[in-house]
Amino acid sequence: MVVVLEVVLYAFMACLLIRAVFSWIEPYPKNRVHRLTFDVTEPFLAPVRRLVPPIGGFDIAFLLVFIAVSMVLSLVQRSF
Repeated sequence: MVVVLEVVLYAFMACLLIRAVFSWIEPYPKNRVHRLTFDVTEPFLAPVRRLVPPIGGFDIAFLLVFIAVSMVLSLVQRSF
């Protein structure tokens, strides 16, 4: 069970990173891979964006979600 959770968290982090790279290359999700990463990550990023506005024109929701997922992953790995 823990291994499955770790794999899901790592996959989500990979989706976040892929989305970040695509956002620099292609700001609107047209590519299938970009669209998939957008659909997977947006439900987590949108609420954070509503709570934390961009700072200096930079959207920090990605960073906050990435840090939160990293912390959850660290807790999961330590607890078992």
